[in-house]
Amino acid sequence: MRYLVRDRLLGFGDDYWIEDDRGNKVFLVDGKAMRLRDTFELKDTQGRVLIDIHQKMLALRDTMIIERDGDPLATIKRKRLSLLRNHYRVSLVDGTELDVSGKILDREFAIDYDNELLAQISRRWLHIRETYGLDVVREDADPALLIAIAVCVIHLAEKERAED
Repeated sequence: MRYLVRDRLLGFGDDYWIEDDRGNKVFLVDGKAMRLRDTFELKDTQGRVLIDIHQKMLALRDTMIIERDGDPLATIKRKRLSLLRNHYRVSLVDGTELDVSGKILDREFAIDYDNELLAQISRRWLHIRETYGLDVVREDADPALLIAIAVCVIHLAEKERAED
């Protein structure tokens, strides 16, 4: 399954659609402006909230929290002691850990579980300017969660770059 994200629209406080590879709207990212922390919701085409994402307050390192139906699902932060600056750790509530690494700011990175590819994020496939694709490799993977992870990691990397 491949999804298209229009990068130029990516921003908290902005709303934008994520489309499938046929151009059909699949997910709406509803950015929540005027909040103390970065927050957005990932909704389906009927407007139902699938995932809520917000910045964790009072954390030593920038951390994003992903929730589903009000229950914590995952925590995302930059991996400590990594030689790669663009290496993030996703800790799911069930104890599973996912790795995100690659050129985050260039939109060329992967989401792995135990060295198995779950999703590949890339601009290489596309000829549309300022758009990147998210290719979900495993059929049993949760596309909404993987999209939320990709958007969170990009946000954290851009925020870190702005602070440098």
